[in-house]
Amino acid sequence: MGTKLSKNLMIKAMGKNQHVVPNGEKWAVKGAGNERATKIVETQKDAMKIAREIAINQHSEVIIHGKDGTFREKNSYGNDPKNIKG
Repeated sequence: MGTKLSKNLMIKAMGKNQHVVPNGEKWAVKGAGNERATKIVETQKDAMKIAREIAINQHSEVIIHGKDGTFREKNSYGNDPKNIKG
């Protein structure tokens, strides 16, 4: 029983970070290291919603890029260290 739980926790901890990136005039959600987009949508807001849902499910992070592709913001969903003071 403990082994199954440990495997489930390891799978969840290994989720890919999700990137919200420009794709021409649209926006894409891409898993870290993936060449192809998971989803392409019309707005950054829509891409952020999709990326957030995936990241929550995979206990990973969402990295949001601006129109020029540079880093803009990062949000973590379940992959934070447990003992943070402050």
